[in-house]
Parts: sequence; C-alpha cells; structure tokens
Amino acid sequence: MTVLFFSKSFYPNIGGVEKHLLEVSIRLIKKGFKVIVITENINVAQNKGYKSEALGEKLVNDINGIEIIRIAVGKEGRLKKFRIWLGLLRHLGTIIDADIVHCHDIFFWYLPFRFIFPFKPLYITFHGYEGNSIPTKRAILMHKIAEKLSWGNICVGDYLQKWYGTKPTIVTYGAISIPRHIRKEAEIKLIRNVLYIGRLEEEAGIMTYLRALKILKYKKIDLNLTVLGDGTQGKEAEDYVIRNKLNADFKGFVKDVYKYLPDSDIVFSGRYLGTMEAFVFKKFVFAVYNNAIKRDCFAMAPYRNFIVLEKSPNKLAEQIIKYIKNPEIIKDKTDKAYKWVEKQTWDKMVYNYLTLWKVQ
Repeated sequence: MTVLFFSKSFYPNIGGVEKHLLEVSIRLIKKGFKVIVITENINVAQNKGYKSEALGEKLVNDINGIEIIRIAVGKEGRLKKFRIWLGLLRHLGTIIDADIVHCHDIFFWYLPFRFIFPFKPLYITFHGYEGNSIPTKRAILMHKIAEKLSWGNICVGDYLQKWYGTKPTIVTYGAISIPRHIRKEAEIKLIRNVLYIGRLEEEAGIMTYLRALKILKYKKIDLNLTVLGDGTQGKEAEDYVIRNKLNADFKGFVKDVYKYLPDSDIVFSGRYLGTMEAFVFKKFVFAVYNNAIKRDCFAMAPYRNFIVLEKSPNKLAEQIIKYIKNPEIIKDKTDKAYKWVEKQTWDKMVYNYLTLWKVQ
C-alpha cells in the first residue's frame, strides 16, 4: 500500500512537523508501506528562514526508504499556489498510484486534485496555528474546508477544536523517543542552568524569557541560559543579551536537543515538542504565551498542571524565584510529567494513523 504525504517542509529541515513526519514514515515502511513525501525544494525553505538549515546533510531523494519529491515553488505571493499545482501536475502519476493521500496542514496543495480524484482516500493532520496571532476568518475557513473535504483528521491539540471549530477524528499531543540510557537525575538543589527550546519568534516567547532574566538579574539572581533555535528575532535577542549583560549562549538550530538537556536545571519551552523533550529528562518547564490561542495551546494540554504558564516577564520571574527558593516541589511535577510522556510513543502515533485510515 502506498501512502503519499504532503508537507511544506521535510527532513533535513528541523522542526516539529518534520520530525513527526519522519518518525511516522520510518515506522510505516517497517510495516510494509511504501511512503512518498512531496515537499518544497529545501533551498526555498532555507532562503526564507524556514525552521532550520540542512546542517551539512547531503540532500537526497531517499531517506530511510522514504521517497522524497521536492518541487520548486518559487517565492511567496499570489502565483505561488499555481506554481505548486503545476509542479504537482508533473507528478500526476504519483498521485494516481497512491492508495492514501495525507496532507500535513497544507491542504490547498491537493485541493484541485481532490475533485479530480473524488474517491481517493484523503486525510489531514492539523499541526498547529498560523503566525503570531489568533486565527483569521480566512484561516478558520480553510480549516473547515480541509475538514469537510477530507475523510478524517488528526488534531495536534484540543485547542484546535475551540479556535477553528474543527471536529477532530483523533486528538494527539505528539510523540517522543526516549533513549534507553538516560543519565539518572539527582534531585535539584540549586537552579542555575536554563535551556530554551524553540524558534526565536514572537509566539515562542524568546524576548519574554530574556526580559524575565533581566528582572532576575536586578534581583541579584544570575542564571545561565543556553538557547537552542533560530528565527526572525535572533538578532534582537542577541543584542538584548549583550546590552543587558545576560549570561546566554546562542547555539542556533541543533539536531540533538537531548545532548543539552541533562545539564539544564529548568527549561523554557516554545511549543509541544520542546516541552515533551524536557519531560523525558524530568526537567521542569516554564512556558509563556503572547495571545489567547497560544495560552490554550498549553492550558488545554493534559500536562497543564505539570508546568508554569505565564504571559508577562514579571509574573514569569516571580514563578522562577518561587521554584528557586523551593526546588523540592519540582520533583513531584516532573515525575508526573515523565509518566505521561513515556506513554506518548511513536508506535502509538502510527497506530493513530492506521486507525484513521482504517488500516490494521
């Protein structure tokens, strides 16, 4: 059986969707499926600063048995969608041969072909929300169209139902790989080292975290911050650190977040994936939001009671001080978070896909 995935970006780019699609595809292949991924040409993604860099990886069209078709879509603009559809027409045979088509957010890529092949099984995964603000009427409409024209969907987060009116077939909060050998963590006695995991964007909250560290510095609390990620606020963040003499080391995008987690005491997280990665190493997570949908992204998650969620740098700083003074209260929360995350396996995620497709 052939599964055709559509995704705006794919490996070797780094990001939650890329990781999700890679891990699911690898396991589907092991189960005997043929997997094809149609995605943007990687140079387009890099030129617009999208999510990551190739990190020296050789760009190939076959990774772990996954056949990859990269199409040149050109610059952003009104004509882009027509370039995408034209590029897909060149691979019409691939679409015809697919037994299942599954879009990762970008439903409009397949929209014309939905009417050309009305009986071909079509599904979608809604991974999140667009941009740094609450959904526009157009974004909500596009979600509803995708929901109505597909045979079923997976929503990564319950908040999508609230904000987009999407009726989920399956709700998930992602999946994670847990290394066999994890350094046994001693109970935290002193909070000193902080790890930021996420893009350097407004909605991920990098500047809120830095402002909180500045407040702590004024209170004679100096923390060491390691930043994993990059984005449009990268230069602003680095300038802020220099100007306020904060202790921060910017690593850019990294492939192995697990390499940095053991030496951190607490984690600042931008989204689901970073939060789950922190839970694997029993690290306590602080999250921030800049709007109501980002708040619900965390507040409606099943691990809400295991993290700190704040909006303002002042409130965040207060919470950090609370846990600095009482580090013993972290253990109960991180233990519960670990018990939750260890059940969020990639095998469980693949089971969700097979259930959605009614293939067992």
